[in-house]
Amino acid sequence: MLVTQAFRFELDPNDKCRSALASHCGASRFAYNTMLAYVHWALDARAFEKRATGQPSTQVPWNLYSLRKVWNNEVKSWVAPWWRQNSKEAYNSGLDALARGLDAWSKSRRGARKGRSVGFPRFKAKHARRSFKVTTGSFGVVDDRHVKIPRIGVVRTKESTVKLAHLLRAGTGQVLSATVSESAGRWYVSFCCEIERPCSTEATVRGPAIGVDVGVKALAVVSTGEVVPNPEHLSRYARRMARLQAQCSRRAGPAKGRPPSKRWARSKARLRRTHAKVAAARLDGLHKLTTALATGHEAVVVEDLNVAGMSASAKGSGHWRGKAGLNRAILDVAPGELRRQLAYKTNWYGSTLVVADRWYPSSKTCSRCKAVKAKLSLSERTYRCKHCGLVADRDANAATNLASLVEAVTSTGTASGAGTGQGDALANAQGDDRFMPLGRWSSANCEDGRTAPQEQSHRTATATRQQVAPEPFLVGSDR
Repeated sequence: MLVTQAFRFELDPNDKCRSALASHCGASRFAYNTMLAYVHWALDARAFEKRATGQPSTQVPWNLYSLRKVWNNEVKSWVAPWWRQNSKEAYNSGLDALARGLDAWSKSRRGARKGRSVGFPRFKAKHARRSFKVTTGSFGVVDDRHVKIPRIGVVRTKESTVKLAHLLRAGTGQVLSATVSESAGRWYVSFCCEIERPCSTEATVRGPAIGVDVGVKALAVVSTGEVVPNPEHLSRYARRMARLQAQCSRRAGPAKGRPPSKRWARSKARLRRTHAKVAAARLDGLHKLTTALATGHEAVVVEDLNVAGMSASAKGSGHWRGKAGLNRAILDVAPGELRRQLAYKTNWYGSTLVVADRWYPSSKTCSRCKAVKAKLSLSERTYRCKHCGLVADRDANAATNLASLVEAVTSTGTASGAGTGQGDALANAQGDDRFMPLGRWSSANCEDGRTAPQEQSHRTATATRQQVAPEPFLVGSDR
């Protein structure tokens, strides 16, 4: 089975190599900002020409090919005469990022892109996340402890690369690209590879299908009775973050015309390292959990959670402080990352991932008699059924209901954990408890009793502009 897999290693560069890596990242950012300024100038020129003559003639570079052509033929010779100091891949990385941003904005504007609307690309700040991508040239793994990057040369790694090197020597892996990035003062290289993974056979001993209910009180409650506690990584480092943030506030930070003080820079570096430590601990725990679930069971059933809606701001409601704490706890659990890892790991290890419909009332449904409560507040942590007398933990009951969806998926052949029929009992969600068949549930069965959001009409307005001819684009050193 041919899959795309990334291998990430931490680099151990010396001072000269560290400066070269930073220079390549700066070159990528410079090319991005320069061509974005050119795109702004070209759009303004076309708008002026259309108002003046009705026939715009200025061409706007929009894809990677046109951006690269303008950069090579018209821009880099007089804007960046020092461009030979860095690899051409660094500049191409910035142009590729700009092309992707422009394409995402245009698709989102005409409704051809899923998800939230995407804004027009913005200029990258000087102290933003630094990275660049390499797709051509001589790069890859040299041996078990060194990697090669174009123009920079051979760089030692802090961890062994023997796993990727073995795949490359055996001919079961091929490196497609390499991305160099910096996080909290540490440099990393990530190789995107095509790997030939062995197909899992029926000989692998696996447990039965399970349902996994992800929450805040417990990271995951499995239908087998196992409860994975929430490690609360962010809460463990909250006091340290608050102390470091207070230090940064007391010290002289960056301002217009004034560089930051050395003490502020040291406190900011400690704060970045703390955030990186929290993110690494969270990612490590999720990887261990998802690997155990994907390798130990035939099928895993999870819910299609609306994380963006669950963590939306509640300002103006009078309870925004408490909601902010809940949002922080939800994002610290990272349910979206958990589902993303399960999606590809179940494919790797030969198991099945079943995603229940977003409006399936897993918490409201009795796992014994399948009666559905009309309302169930979040404060009720124990499920009590009026029909069969079942008393169970709320999350454990939801996990059991999710596990029972595997049979429905097998019988209907769908992969979303939902059938098509809803039955005659779906009249409203304001009456008594009702018996409802498994299937695709309408908005009346939302966990908190609310209805599904209806489509809203969006209005757009354009501001009038004076007809003034645009000046040639200029690129500042801080853009």
